[in-house]
Amino acid sequence: MVEGVGELTEIIGLVAACECLGIARSSYYYLVDPPVREPKPKRPSPRRLSDAEREHILEVCHSERFCDVSVREIYATLLDEGIYLASVPTIYRILAEAGETRERRRQATHPARVKPELLATGPGQVWSWDISKLKGPTKGIYYQLYVIIDIYSRSIVGWRIEDHESSDLAQELMGEAIAREEVDPNQLTIHADNGASMASHSVAEFLANLGVQKSHSRPHTSNDNPFSEAQFKTLKYRGDFPERFGSLEEARSFFQRFFTWYQYEHHHAGLGLMTPADVHEGYAEVITERRAEVLRDAYEVHPERFVRKIPTPPTLNNEVWINRPSEEEMKEGP
Repeated sequence: MVEGVGELTEIIGLVAACECLGIARSSYYYLVDPPVREPKPKRPSPRRLSDAEREHILEVCHSERFCDVSVREIYATLLDEGIYLASVPTIYRILAEAGETRERRRQATHPARVKPELLATGPGQVWSWDISKLKGPTKGIYYQLYVIIDIYSRSIVGWRIEDHESSDLAQELMGEAIAREEVDPNQLTIHADNGASMASHSVAEFLANLGVQKSHSRPHTSNDNPFSEAQFKTLKYRGDFPERFGSLEEARSFFQRFFTWYQYEHHHAGLGLMTPADVHEGYAEVITERRAEVLRDAYEVHPERFVRKIPTPPTLNNEVWINRPSEEEMKEGP
């Protein structure tokens, strides 16, 4: 703009050039030679403490008397003695500028929870257990469903429903399951989340006395207990699962039917479409062979209905993990 006015001014004069370009002469002069304005000095706030006062506040906070005392405590103590240094927020600001506003009290520290990595290659090696709260007949009344599941076979090795949660009841259930299943406690790991009963000292002592290894999920990590969570989801998403149970007897009757169905009729997607009882009782290989024979017969009758090869039945995983390590972690080893 300035260059254009300057070139035009040489030809037709400044006034005519400004009129042609639609700008005032004062604007042209301002652009050519803008005035230099000195910044106004910033006046300090009359409320600001002097450097000496700020230094004195730091000295008081650093003193042997107050070095381990909170700012509010310092303020109140001095105020009771007739001394006012500054407001609590001002003292905090002065300390913040000096980098001294961290928590003075000792803080509780907790070691990082290790991710549980549990492997089962057969029944009786890793059990998972949990407690689910179920609605009773009226508002405020709940029943507690205890369930222990073998993660390899998904078999329910123990369950009970009671009107309260108790670590003693959990111990009874575990003891009965170990005896009934005839497992070697020294070869068994029982995994749970961090609920009150699961993490209780009495349950931990009970398992230790038996020689059973215990394992716990990390806080707020539901994926660390996937088998119990999945089993409860199967239960609660069934069409006949009631909104409420009218009584403890009614609940026990319902779960007796449910767990019979789950154990002997429910073809589990994670078990090669076999039932938990089939896998737990060692029939998986026989069933897979029988299914393969049926599929071979079907192929021989109508090979055109299958693409390129004889169909094969789904197979059972030989390894079941809670938090399987990555390939890199497995290569590195412990």
